[in-house]
Amino acid sequence: MVAAEQKAIVIGAGIAGIAAAIRLRVQGFDVQVFEQNSYPGGKLSAFSLGSYQFDAGPSLFTQPGFIRELFELAGEKMAGNFSYNRMPVSCNYFYEDGTFVQAYADTTALAQELQDKLGEPIENTIGFLQQSADIYNHIGTLFLQNSLHKTSTLLHAGIKKALKYTRLSYLFKSMNELHEQQFRSPKTIQLFNRYATYNGSNPYKAPAMLTMIPHLEHNLGSYYPKGGMISITNALYELALRKGVRFHFNARAERIIRANNKVQGIVAGGENIPADVVVSNMDIYFTYRNLLGDEWKATEVLKQERSSSACIFYWGIGKSFDQLILHNIFFTKDYQAEFNHLFNTGKVFSDPTVYINITSKCEPGLQAPEGKENWFVMVNAPANSGQDWQAYSAACKKAVIEKLSRILGENIETLIEEEEVLTPETIEAKTASYMGSLYGTSSNSRLAAFMRHPNFSKQTRGLYFVGGSVHPGGGIPLCLSSAKIMAELVAKDYKTQQH
Repeated sequence: MVAAEQKAIVIGAGIAGIAAAIRLRVQGFDVQVFEQNSYPGGKLSAFSLGSYQFDAGPSLFTQPGFIRELFELAGEKMAGNFSYNRMPVSCNYFYEDGTFVQAYADTTALAQELQDKLGEPIENTIGFLQQSADIYNHIGTLFLQNSLHKTSTLLHAGIKKALKYTRLSYLFKSMNELHEQQFRSPKTIQLFNRYATYNGSNPYKAPAMLTMIPHLEHNLGSYYPKGGMISITNALYELALRKGVRFHFNARAERIIRANNKVQGIVAGGENIPADVVVSNMDIYFTYRNLLGDEWKATEVLKQERSSSACIFYWGIGKSFDQLILHNIFFTKDYQAEFNHLFNTGKVFSDPTVYINITSKCEPGLQAPEGKENWFVMVNAPANSGQDWQAYSAACKKAVIEKLSRILGENIETLIEEEEVLTPETIEAKTASYMGSLYGTSSNSRLAAFMRHPNFSKQTRGLYFVGGSVHPGGGIPLCLSSAKIMAELVAKDYKTQQH
């Protein structure tokens, strides 16, 4: 157990920051969290528009075991504090030619659906999802749950097994190339190519190793947390409070104090606040530029391509649509052209793929008035590089409404009762994500995983990093994993034990 006087400070109360605070508190640190916003959760927050409730950020919930692990680590049971349901269909897919596919959570049912609707042989889907599971279980877990910047990881007992299952094609082919080998139907290829967007990447460039991602949704399942995604934030925030973590809101960290290659604390509110350990949940670029005053390191971070961002429309819709479920995708005709716009031109694509999340489907009457729906409408967008986002979002909205009205056979614009718009520019302002990138850096190169910033500082003892802009990446499970990796490093560095 760490000495009572040892203190830890976490900068940022995003989901990784909260998880980091819980883990450090369990190790015995006196933990304080400093958050510039007035609420916890970062991107994983919520708001209301009239009588409609909206989750502001992440909308997909997988791998609930990460949440359960935090409760068990803290000596509590998750039951009674947080609950969720497994979704029988992970997503409804709509294609421009009228094709409609239900992505069943059951692998056999999904394979049958893809054969019936797309002509995809059943064995192709079954074989692919088994391969996806093998990549994740034998390769992914080793690298996603351990630091890639420590020799101990390379000496890990699982490294031989990982190498056994590694194929050159996983590293040197793109996701799209592997999908073209695996599947017969272009529509099936498009369906599985979309999983590159789960970490803001381009399936025509991202390595085939990322074909492990569908395993999380199709083999392990997707879930709906009761109360919406905000319930994840609320449950972990309340757990942290019960463990004795102290939160300071509207309290912006101004600087990380260092001396003799060791962290000394932070400056917040013009005061020096001492700490033995400082953990930054802020985007790594802003951590170096704003908190450490290290322009050179900040510039080094920018050598890696940023992930995509998003234009999000929060719409209160005055009607219920039977053909829609919790997760829905309306595909573009030309996926490759869309990704070319995202990463090369920085402009609006005339026929964007549209994602709609509707939590009122799972909790009717609670998330939206009876007979109405709360639509979280997201279109992938390029990172913010100074575009005219007012004009961009207006053009994007026009394209989205035209697509949805055409496919659903209803004038969507006349049904919008409430509206809020979020662009890459406002995402950057609200969440301190540089350029509004949702996942920090993209994974559009085979070395991207190794180029992500480590969870510790090589120059400053006691300084650590968590969140979507560092290893292992963005998304709720990976952010929670970053907190676990960080805590294990701290435990070794400070020889702590859980209590």
